[in-house]
Amino acid sequence: MKECIQPFDIRITEPTVVSIGKFDGDHRGHRKIFKVMHEIADRYHLRTAVFTFSTSPMDVLNGTESQQIDTGTERRKKLKEAGIDFVVEYPFNAETASMSPEMFVKNILISKMNMKAIVAGPDCSFGKGGKGNASLLKEMASSGEFQAFIIDKERDSNQDISSTFIREKLKNGDMESANRMLGEEYSVEGEVTEGNHLGGTVLGYPTVNIFPPKGKLLPRSGVYSTSVRILTADGRENPGEKMLRGITNVGNNPSIDSDRMNHAVRIETFLTDFSGDLYGKKIRIFFHHFIRPEIKFRDLDGLKKQITEDLKKAEFPEGV
Repeated sequence: MKECIQPFDIRITEPTVVSIGKFDGDHRGHRKIFKVMHEIADRYHLRTAVFTFSTSPMDVLNGTESQQIDTGTERRKKLKEAGIDFVVEYPFNAETASMSPEMFVKNILISKMNMKAIVAGPDCSFGKGGKGNASLLKEMASSGEFQAFIIDKERDSNQDISSTFIREKLKNGDMESANRMLGEEYSVEGEVTEGNHLGGTVLGYPTVNIFPPKGKLLPRSGVYSTSVRILTADGRENPGEKMLRGITNVGNNPSIDSDRMNHAVRIETFLTDFSGDLYGKKIRIFFHHFIRPEIKFRDLDGLKKQITEDLKKAEFPEGV
């Protein structure tokens, strides 16, 4: 995969089949688009290319900093794993915001990305004010300069799958629905940091703490049944590495008055079947099931008893 970060770097000489969007979460709808792109690429001898913005247009327009299902690094990694040849991360600024849909197609997709085909959903939008849509793509494709393939949305329980809908499920702690639409388990990756040193010595369970990456959307605060995989030094998964079971608290640890991390939002996991030192190791935590909201306990005995009850309620998928 070749990454084109700046607009002046975009000079794709090979003919491409393109798709445009934020591609947040690499959900089943995105995978349907990628499957069609690869089929078209094989049929017409094209390379696959994705156009996305390096920053969220709505954040730029509204002056906000929203959180996404995937960080930029995670998104690039997943697009690479999906076999996309070119990923164009275009800056969103005043110039791009004022570009008409027609000029976007002609000056960016055709001229810079050498687009010969495009795959899009029926609700796609692009160009100034998001006025570009599937109908415009089909109209412009009638000139014969490129082909437009408009595909139906992937659905789940009579609901169109979208990143927006998945974000709602995560914010509600509905991991089963979110994971089903993602087509995989939602996960968070990070380096294990020192915590309050209460897990193994006081509470009876070894714990690992990570801080979420900047911009990463977390599920609602509370306790979840999770599994943990220890990663290699360069952040890759080792299929032979045993998955560790645990329960994870997402929040700011309100029960520990002397919290070493000043009650910052973090992800703390109590491991049920592990002994050892993971400080400095990279891990990925997979979320399976919401158990309860975060609670402030009067003392550590109350917290310890609750952890025991949480473990009884923990639910894990087959094979974990």
